[in-house]
Amino acid sequence: MFLNLDEVFKIMEQLADVTLRRLLDNEGFDLDPGLQEPSQITKRDLEARAQNEFFRAFFRLPRREKLHAVLDCSLWTPFSRCHTAGRMFASDSYICFASKEAGCCKVILPFREVVSIEKMEDTSLLPNPIIVSVRSKMAFQFIELTDRDSLVESLLARLKQVHADHPVHYDTTRDEDLTSSVFHSTSMCGDHRFGRIEMVSSQNSEEREKEMSPQLHPEALVAGFRRSGSQSPDSRLPREQIKMRLWNDHFVEYGRTVCMFRTEKIRKLVAMGIPESLRGKLWLLFSDAVTDLASHPGYYGNLVEESMGKCCLVTEEIERDLHRSLPEHPAFQNETGIAALRRVLTAYAHRNPRIGYCQSMNILTSLLLLYAEEEEAFWLLVAVCERMLPDYFNHRVIGAQVDQSVFEELIKEQLPELAGHMHDLSALASISLSWFLTLFLSIMPLESAVNVVDCFFYDGIKAIFQLGLAVLEANAEDLCSSKDDSQALMVLSRFLDHIKNEDSPGPPLGSHHAFFSDDQEPCPMTDIADLIRDSYEKFGDQSVAQIEHMRCKHRIRVLQGHEDTTKQNVLRVVIPEVSVLPEDLEELYDLFKLCRPFICVGLTMNINFNYKYKTNFKMHFQKKFQDSSVIIMVSNSVIQPEREHMMSCYWEQPRPVALRHDPSRPYAEQYRIDARQFARLFQLVSPWTCGAHTEILAERTFRLLDENMDHLIEFKAFVSCLDIMYNGEMNEKIKLLYRLHIPPALTENDRDSQSPLKNPLLSTSRPLVFGKSNGDTVDYQKQLKQMIKDLAKEKDKTEKELPKMSQREFIQFCKTLYSMFHEDPEENDLYQAIATVTTLLLQIGEVGQRGSSSGSCSQEAGEEPQALVPSPEQDSVFADTHNGKSPRESQAFPEAAQGDWTVSLEHILASLLTEQSLVNFFEKPLDIKSKLENAKINQYSLKTCEMNRQSQPELKLSSP
Repeated sequence: MFLNLDEVFKIMEQLADVTLRRLLDNEGFDLDPGLQEPSQITKRDLEARAQNEFFRAFFRLPRREKLHAVLDCSLWTPFSRCHTAGRMFASDSYICFASKEAGCCKVILPFREVVSIEKMEDTSLLPNPIIVSVRSKMAFQFIELTDRDSLVESLLARLKQVHADHPVHYDTTRDEDLTSSVFHSTSMCGDHRFGRIEMVSSQNSEEREKEMSPQLHPEALVAGFRRSGSQSPDSRLPREQIKMRLWNDHFVEYGRTVCMFRTEKIRKLVAMGIPESLRGKLWLLFSDAVTDLASHPGYYGNLVEESMGKCCLVTEEIERDLHRSLPEHPAFQNETGIAALRRVLTAYAHRNPRIGYCQSMNILTSLLLLYAEEEEAFWLLVAVCERMLPDYFNHRVIGAQVDQSVFEELIKEQLPELAGHMHDLSALASISLSWFLTLFLSIMPLESAVNVVDCFFYDGIKAIFQLGLAVLEANAEDLCSSKDDSQALMVLSRFLDHIKNEDSPGPPLGSHHAFFSDDQEPCPMTDIADLIRDSYEKFGDQSVAQIEHMRCKHRIRVLQGHEDTTKQNVLRVVIPEVSVLPEDLEELYDLFKLCRPFICVGLTMNINFNYKYKTNFKMHFQKKFQDSSVIIMVSNSVIQPEREHMMSCYWEQPRPVALRHDPSRPYAEQYRIDARQFARLFQLVSPWTCGAHTEILAERTFRLLDENMDHLIEFKAFVSCLDIMYNGEMNEKIKLLYRLHIPPALTENDRDSQSPLKNPLLSTSRPLVFGKSNGDTVDYQKQLKQMIKDLAKEKDKTEKELPKMSQREFIQFCKTLYSMFHEDPEENDLYQAIATVTTLLLQIGEVGQRGSSSGSCSQEAGEEPQALVPSPEQDSVFADTHNGKSPRESQAFPEAAQGDWTVSLEHILASLLTEQSLVNFFEKPLDIKSKLENAKINQYSLKTCEMNRQSQPELKLSSP
């Protein structure tokens, strides 16, 4: 029982986030075990998932990490000479610590760096202590741990498992470089360097790998330019040396490896700009890409070897962008830098084909190659794309758009005056898209933007948010006075283009980011260090938890916006080709997806609470999502939006066919439905309801529309078919019905194809001349003869002729017609009319069958075959069958097998046209609006009833 509305809303919001993540990442999303069975989800499961998400976001760890324990404790911090209160987080491969005071202290201990975990003697001063020793001869003392024995036991078990999976030794044979004095550490067994970590393997495998591995660039690209003397010989070099001394002092006190104490002091050092000689290595540590590098020796080389020489759309896109990647930097004005960039991008596309290659990845990778070795740059790219900027690098850039929406909210909170003046903040958000996608690299001089990347690797996306706010605040006056969006864009571009880096040791590179005329007043220069410092001081109070919560909220709105855009584009394509009204098409589109692109939350949990709170809850929830399309269904006893239906839509395991939603396809083909979904939709909206026969007709319609036989159909095909049913001419409707009763729609294994239709009205002994009730007679021979002549004249010569219908197929065709007339106001007249037409067509087929057999015999006797197309006067279908003479009916059925009973579409259509009641039935106007209204009401109950019919077999496709 929940009595707190905010608590209920929080649970529903969590469920919405799970649903959205599955929609956005249906291939890579790994559902927590507690959420695998939706009907059994509990509040505890959702809280555990939320805690897991926060843990990975806060420490920026791989998505595969599973949190096992969170414990209050205190950690000895030697730099402050006291124990710091906080919490320990233990996961599959990490032990992490975060102080309760924000920014005070954070520690990340990968198990692969841990040497031992030991319990110490319990004292009054050190209650329940444990010591975690790491390879760099640092020891971390945790105290005040509850249930210490079981904790140590579980930590040792995971430590043993990690070391068994990834045994390591350190390679000390490499030449010393500029970073050796900084990243030198001593293990329990002897000296070793940070840097090259090798897997334990046999000598033969090492030699074989060495022979086969491609030639990779062995150092950061910028190192070559330092040796060539390209750095500026001015006063900037002493500043770089001062930074080096500050960092060295920091390493001595706080640690120098991935296990270092991360405090506010190191954040200030990063904000000043990391020394170039340390930049690449510290990026590896801050992003924890160093752990991936150490855990996968030889992985990158194998990827390069596998991907070399392969040509596809992705490699073509990479080749086009290679020379657009930091073209102003000399490192990418020669083949060395271009080749390294090509290898890294191609290898990553090979590793992660779901992302492949996206624009802006080339710019980011170019910068990584400047300051890191080639293999290190690859793992840095993995860290950025797969955990630091989730969902950024795909063709829809969902992650970047979510952060743009978050940025818009932050503008309203932090810069209310600017937000009040700029009526449409989406313009500023659009301008900022490149800020997030390229981390300011594309719109700021490189020597300045690299300091932004330093902050990004240490603080994550928070650094980009706060720097963006600082940029807007610095230009708030000019932005408020700007007349339109283009002028605002020019103001920001000029400002960003004139950001300098006084401490950069290299010469300033030419920049071409801004666009402004020479007659404008010169823009004052801004130092990047001052701008970053202002961003931390004024806007650095946003926590990871706050940002993740805003991302969750705005992810709903961004996805809704994408769904609306997709819908409008689909309708724009379909509207000109059908007669259905646009507003009805919108309703059909929503139904086609089985559920609208709303966020259905609470779908798997029975959330019961006192009745008097229900109205308030509904208003409360809708107010929370007033800018989104959210639908809440409130019953008298429970809020439970048709659990079974939503489970089917969002929680079913993917079938072996292609995914039903593929955003990479053209708009009109993104959403597709399978046979079971189509059958439900057909029952809801098709005017051709045939009682129990409706499901069989839906099967045949699906097979007919599934032209590429991938067991999925898109919206356009569905609507085109429905348009014929509602708005088509009679001949179009009959043609569709005809096609539904011949292959491929009708198959040998059709569920109803083996049940012959037996009805006394189908007797073929009746004459082709019928008497009316007033005594008059109607000669159908003459009517049919003239109608077929008219149809032949009007027939489009380019249209592919449909195959003739066999007797078995004709029986099914008749059965469908009988079923369609059930409960029609003119039911009796229709039955009599179809009986007349059916008898006539059966006799026509028998005449053709006898003529086919006779024609075959005459040809076997040596007679010359007659012309394949008889004249109307010689048409055997209308020959007198009472005089005992057998005409050459084979001429009218040249495609039929010997002795087969067949009728053509023209015969059926001409026969139906002789009965006015049948003509009226197929030409009467049909109202799709009322059908759609009923469909919206009944779509959930229909699904629930279907799932409850356990004895009925599931709808399956039969291959023709």
